[in-house]
Amino acid sequence: MVKSPKAIVGWREIVALPELGLRHLPAKIDSGARTSSLHAEVLEQFERDGEKFVRFAVDFPQQKVRQICEAVHVDIRGITSSNGETQKRFVIKTPLTIGSETFRVEISLANRADMKFPMLVGRSSLRRRFLVDSGHSWLQTPGREPVKGHKP
Repeated sequence: MVKSPKAIVGWREIVALPELGLRHLPAKIDSGARTSSLHAEVLEQFERDGEKFVRFAVDFPQQKVRQICEAVHVDIRGITSSNGETQKRFVIKTPLTIGSETFRVEISLANRADMKFPMLVGRSSLRRRFLVDSGHSWLQTPGREPVKGHKP
């Protein structure tokens, strides 16, 4: 059996979460992180038709825009952040688009206000789909010229 080649992503890409209405999200690709995360402020949890939902806000301070999103929440988990601290976070499952591929992923909702990227794409989302070239950016970002090097 011949395996099809995997697409290559850079260490940063522009991604989309189409079911949430979020497009052009700058994302850091981080194979060291297991779970993907999105900068969001959880506003409330509620039930609709017997399913648990979470309503949250995603802020885009440069554009002075706040997007309110709703998603089925699949879990509340202890997620260990990069500083080694474990936090309880809502985890949602939603389609993620990177380049021409769209697939369902689990994303934890976290306060990433101090981070350069509002979205972090972890290795669980990348597995069996992409290889990471940490020396390049924008390899799967239409309309952006790929950039070599790590300069943000």
